[in-house]
Amino acid sequence: MKIAILGYGHMGRELEQVAAADGHEIVIRTDIGSQGAFNSQTASMCDVAVEFTGPASAADTILMALSFGVPVVSGSTGWLSRYDEVVRYCLEREGSFLHSPNFSIGVNILSRLNNELARIMREVPGYSPAIEEVHHTAKLDAPSGTAVMLAGQITGIHNGYRGWRIADENPQEEGMIPVTSVREGMVPGIHTVTWRSASDIISLRHEAIDRKGFAQGALMAAKYVATRQGVYTMADVLNLL
Repeated sequence: MKIAILGYGHMGRELEQVAAADGHEIVIRTDIGSQGAFNSQTASMCDVAVEFTGPASAADTILMALSFGVPVVSGSTGWLSRYDEVVRYCLEREGSFLHSPNFSIGVNILSRLNNELARIMREVPGYSPAIEEVHHTAKLDAPSGTAVMLAGQITGIHNGYRGWRIADENPQEEGMIPVTSVREGMVPGIHTVTWRSASDIISLRHEAIDRKGFAQGALMAAKYVATRQGVYTMADVLNLL
């Protein structure tokens, strides 16, 4: 594949290494100050674009790539208030788009297990959920997009919960899942979903060892959307539906 990397930070660089090792060509890399290098001419040379620009510019970058007819994989979080707009535009253009808050294969397996455990707990009284995420100090959004996704899965399945809250805010508010965010060191990412009762604790936990796993998942997603039309998730890529 011929790939455009839109957002050449830590993840963009990791993706470049993984893609090159797999025999793919990076046609263009853009970052702050060089976004204009991805245009109709350079886009015509790309089979797929992978976007890691960040919450402020993600939606506009995705829309631009779709306007050039390039399938897009997006890994930025913190911009999902415009997700429906991007989806509508993709479908109108008969394009291809996939967004994931986390490309780690392990996290997407965790997501599937989170759904199943929420279904079980819907029928079992006495347990309450909580989520904790730990990331490096340079991560811009808190809670992480993955933590928000995990909380959203629970509220979509368990009728005892209607949303999430920051763990140390409004502790008496019922029906809200507490989410704790920790920023320390260079931690790639740890996510833990805990269900606690008076007698025991059940936990689902994923810890990323490095960023390579995220880049490998993003490359899998890029291969998937490059030959398809429509809107997808990592559950489609990994056949976890």
